[in-house]
Amino acid sequence: MKLNQVAAQLYTLRDHLKTAPDIVSGLKKVRAIGYTAVQISGVGPIADDELVRICRGEGLTICATHEPGKTICEEPQQVVDHLARLGCIYTAYPYPHVPIETIAQVEALAKQLDHAGEVLRKAGQVLTYHNHALEFRKVAGRTVLDWLYDLTAPANLQGEPDTYWVQTGGGDPVWWCQRLSGRLPLLHMKDYAFGIDPKAPQDKPRAAIMAEVGTGCLDWKRICAAAAASGCQWYIVEQDVCPGDPFDSLKISFEWIRANLVG
Repeated sequence: MKLNQVAAQLYTLRDHLKTAPDIVSGLKKVRAIGYTAVQISGVGPIADDELVRICRGEGLTICATHEPGKTICEEPQQVVDHLARLGCIYTAYPYPHVPIETIAQVEALAKQLDHAGEVLRKAGQVLTYHNHALEFRKVAGRTVLDWLYDLTAPANLQGEPDTYWVQTGGGDPVWWCQRLSGRLPLLHMKDYAFGIDPKAPQDKPRAAIMAEVGTGCLDWKRICAAAAASGCQWYIVEQDVCPGDPFDSLKISFEWIRANLVG
């Protein structure tokens, strides 16, 4: 992993990027931490050309986006046009927009993703899949995530495995990085730890929580080595829930990655 392959997923900062002035000051802070790339997700309304201008002014590459699942599947050309305006080739299907409880439903989603991915591929772009824990539920004897990758062409659907959600779902992040060899341009890095969950019942306050990279139990050296061997291009730090200021969490993760993983 090289330091310029490490990006910040802006969904982490969504509460601080609601207006154009917020985005300007927020991206300045991201760059000051040391990040040189960002994934666009969760930002407030802003024109694409303005967002590109701000990112370029701060020396930030837009490495990827998340787009609405329904738009990806039903209007993929809109996604193609959006990515082109941002000067970006990667996006991810972020969360199932339809039920995936039966094999027929999984097959239907896979068909939609395969078609959308073909549209993006022909435009020189890449559709990836961002998993949560629900894709590790078994349908017809296999996990939903296995079905989705096996029912789509590798050229049309690649991976953006999320390490925390793989672990939460009972999977092995290292194994999934290996499973997606040649099909893994993006990796979402968030650590898995046990701590105080403010939403948990008071008699059961300890629960699995998202944590800054390097502060939890995931074996990052093995994960990132497997990701690199599978062709990973971008190592994207995301933390949906932070214990305090999300900028502080992004900084903790970045500094640990720089000290322990960058070769």
